[in-house]
Amino acid sequence: MVGKKGGTKKYLIRDAIEEDLTVMVEFLARLALHVADAPPQDLTEDERNRLIEVMQSSLTDGNKQLVVAEVPGVGLVGMGYIYLIRSQGIWEQTSHVEFRSAFIDDVWVEPEFRKLGIFPDLLRRLVSFAESHGAYELILEYSASNKEARAAWSRLGFKTIGIRAAALTSSVQEALRNRP
Repeated sequence: MVGKKGGTKKYLIRDAIEEDLTVMVEFLARLALHVADAPPQDLTEDERNRLIEVMQSSLTDGNKQLVVAEVPGVGLVGMGYIYLIRSQGIWEQTSHVEFRSAFIDDVWVEPEFRKLGIFPDLLRRLVSFAESHGAYELILEYSASNKEARAAWSRLGFKTIGIRAAALTSSVQEALRNRP
């Protein structure tokens, strides 16, 4: 078991690099399966390549940050991803006003490495990125069925402010066809 010994952390939080992307895609797959409470399954090669491409573009985008947790001798054990959102607001302004938020998209720590302080250290790096870019709020989403995520985020001060609904385009089209 890796942990803190004598107050010294036995892991490193660092910016992700291109060589990390394959493992990070595996983390994303495990996160999705965890949220869906689904049995293990493999990503298709096309989906794996798509995710690597998306994450690769994030490595050089100044509005995004990918970080990883690494344990020497073990490898990567966690990751975090955040990106900035800018908007002008909906009200007429006397001058240009830009609102900045940061969206915490994914945070994952391998189950056997949880409760070691990795999650809060990943989050500290993400929050620091948001603050350094002038983001005034943090936004995230998690599955309504993920009680573990709800508890963790609530302890950090996140409050539910809305509901995000999703539907397949084909389902909406069919419903619209059936309306007068």
